[in-house]
Amino acid sequence: MNFAVGLKPLLAEARNMESLEKQLICPICLEMFTKPVVILPCQHNLCRKCANDVFQASNPLWQSRGSSAVPSGGRFRCPSCRHEVVLDRHGVYGLQRNLLVENIIDIYKQESARPLHAKAEQHLMCEEHEDERINIYCLRCEAPTCSLCKVFGAHKDCEVAPLPAVYQRQKSELSDGIAMLVAGNDRIQAIITQMEEICRTIEDNGRRQKQHLGLRFDSLYSILEERKKELLQSIAREQEAKVQRVRGLIRQYGDHLEASSKLVESAIQAMEEPQMAVYLQHSKELLKKITDMSKVSMSSRPEPGYENMDHFSINVDYVAEMLRTIEFQTEPLGEDEADGPGDGSEATADEDRLDSLEAPEATEDVGPRQKPASSPHGQH
Repeated sequence: MNFAVGLKPLLAEARNMESLEKQLICPICLEMFTKPVVILPCQHNLCRKCANDVFQASNPLWQSRGSSAVPSGGRFRCPSCRHEVVLDRHGVYGLQRNLLVENIIDIYKQESARPLHAKAEQHLMCEEHEDERINIYCLRCEAPTCSLCKVFGAHKDCEVAPLPAVYQRQKSELSDGIAMLVAGNDRIQAIITQMEEICRTIEDNGRRQKQHLGLRFDSLYSILEERKKELLQSIAREQEAKVQRVRGLIRQYGDHLEASSKLVESAIQAMEEPQMAVYLQHSKELLKKITDMSKVSMSSRPEPGYENMDHFSINVDYVAEMLRTIEFQTEPLGEDEADGPGDGSEATADEDRLDSLEAPEATEDVGPRQKPASSPHGQH
């Protein structure tokens, strides 16, 4: 006797009932349809209560059925296909009831209320002896059978055992197997939980280290900006001093030129004087002024290369190379060092490293450094 053959109709029926139940689920409340069931123009079904809830949510100003005023129609969208449903003044109560679905629900509930063992018993009959119930188990063939099969049928030479005893033994074995699987699943779940916690810890540590790294580099940026500001101020101070000195010489030469031009005009006018006596009265004074003017020394001028500012050039190649070699520490930081980049020791160390970059500037200038002038108007 093949017991699996007898169970096929039962399993098929169970699958059909499960498939039928999925078709009777309301897409709003996710439970079996509650009567009355209404059918929408798009052929989808809803509980009328659920349809009314959707309609009221889409039309909050629509009056209820108990209102004395005559309400206007409204509209809402089908939750299954988003088709727009247009209603008249009756609202969802104007939708047609799906009596077929309601009858199927009643039949389904009646079938579901029947005991499972009662359904199974009508299928547990011997195929060869239709009036005989399956009540023993063939140990050699490992199949349930009936008493007549043991006496006259295919299992007459086989060792058999009472069906309840084999049932209890295999059920106990299955229970032990289930317990073993459950214990294994619990261990696996514990491992999964532990690894998920490790993932969260890794993500937290990664975010924290990214933040610390960003703060470290922000500290370097601020040091570089501060140093850049200081060097630019040094250039600006010397530039201003040199420009002021040259502009002072320009004003001095300009004043001398203006006085000399006026003296030339006066001398030319004296040369045009036709009367000798008048000319002689002023000529001596003019000659003295011209002599004095010619004795004025105008040798003060900027030294050759005074305009050169190449001594402010710096070489940052080795600094860039040093920055490119920044790497993570191979040894774990201590608790004090791992608190963050805001501590004073780290900032002081960064400043000391960058301040040390100033020393090679004197030997790595692009152009020669100008020697300061000894005069008060010399190079600043």
